[in-house]
Amino acid sequence: MLITGAVTGATVLASAGTVQAIPLYPTPDPDPFYAAPPDLAARKPGEVLATRAMPPLLIFPGTTVTLVKFRSTSSLGQPIAATTTVLTPPAHRTDGPVLSYQHIINGLGTRCAVSRVLYSGDPNVQIREAIALNAVLARGWSVALPDHLGPTFAYGAARLGGQITLDGVRALRQAPDLRMADSPVVLAGYSGGGMATAWAAALAPTYAPELEIAGAAAGGVPMNMVTMLEALNYRSHPAFGLVLAAGIGLEREYPDRFPISESMNSRGLAARAAVADGCTNEILAAGAGHSVRDFAASMSLVADPAARAVVEENSLELFDGIPTMPIFEWHSPSDPLIPIAAIDNVNRRYCAAGVRLFSHHTFSPEHLSAAVLGIPAALGWIDARFRGDPAPSTC
Repeated sequence: MLITGAVTGATVLASAGTVQAIPLYPTPDPDPFYAAPPDLAARKPGEVLATRAMPPLLIFPGTTVTLVKFRSTSSLGQPIAATTTVLTPPAHRTDGPVLSYQHIINGLGTRCAVSRVLYSGDPNVQIREAIALNAVLARGWSVALPDHLGPTFAYGAARLGGQITLDGVRALRQAPDLRMADSPVVLAGYSGGGMATAWAAALAPTYAPELEIAGAAAGGVPMNMVTMLEALNYRSHPAFGLVLAAGIGLEREYPDRFPISESMNSRGLAARAAVADGCTNEILAAGAGHSVRDFAASMSLVADPAARAVVEENSLELFDGIPTMPIFEWHSPSDPLIPIAAIDNVNRRYCAAGVRLFSHHTFSPEHLSAAVLGIPAALGWIDARFRGDPAPSTC
C-alpha cells in the first residue's frame, strides 16, 4: 500500500503491517529568494547572501522593512540559508540600537515563518506582539525578526535557533544599507523564541565569539526537553500537537538519530501529514487530547540512546556553555507547561559562573499571560543595556 502525504516528496510505504517512513519535510517556499545559492558552502556563517526591500506594513507605520538572507549552520554542521526581517523606524540613525526579537514560531511549514506571517492575511498567523514592538520602534530602536527554525522548519531544534539568531546578528551588521555595523544589540524572546534567545546567549562565546551583544532577555524558556517529556508520561494533553511537532522537527534536523516516523502507526502518520505544512492552529488541532501512545506503533525510540541524546543536546540545562553577556530571565513560578526546576538550575549555574543574571517572577499562574506581564520589566532592563548602565543581578 502507498500512502502519500500532502507535502512534495512525503511518501510513506506500508505493507503487511510493516511501516517504513522517511522524514516529512515542508513544501519549499515558492519564492526563490529563500533558496540557498549554489556556492553556499563557500560562504562564512553570517555572511549576507541577499537583501530585499519589502513593502511597508500597516502594523508598523512609517517603518522600513528589509528582508536579509544569510548563511548559517545546521545542527549537523552543514551550511544552510536563513532569513531575518529588519524593521527600521523613521527615527533610525546610523549604529542605533537593535533588538533581535526571536518571535514564537509554533510551526512546521514555510508560511509560518515570521517573514511570511508579517504579510499574511490569515488571522490564524499574526505578530501578536506588534503593539510592544511599535513601542520599541518609537524609541528609535530597530527590530530584527529572524526565522529561527531554519529552512526545514525544525521545530524543537533549539540549538539551531540559537545559531541562526547569532548569524542573523552577524548579517545585519554586515549589510551596508542597514547602517548597523556598530549598533548595540540585545536579544529577546519568550517561550519558543526564548529558547532561541537563551541558546544564542549560551552559544555566543564559542559560536560567535567576535560578537559583542549587550544582553539577552529570555522568558518562559523550556530549559529541559527531557524532563518536559518525562512529565507528560504518555498522558493525553490538550497541547500534545506541540509535542508531535517537536518530534517531527527533530527528525528533520536529525534524520539518522531521531527517526520518529518509523515508530508511528497509521494514525500518527496521518497526523504527521496533516501538520507537515501547518502552523499553530493546525498543529494544536491535530494533537488535541492525544498522547504518544495514540500515534505510536512502537515505543522503541523512547529507549533509544541516540534519540535521547538528540533531546538532551537541545536542552539548555544540560549544556555546559556559559553566557558572557548579562541575562534577564522571567517566568511564572507556577507555569504548568515548563519544568521550573530546570530554570532554577540554569540560573544557579549561571550565577555561580559570575553571569550578571536578573531573574524576574511574574504574578501569572500560567504560561501565556506571563509573557505579557513580564514585558514591561524586560523592556526596562533592555533600555538600561542600551544606555550602558551596569547590569543588575539577583544572584
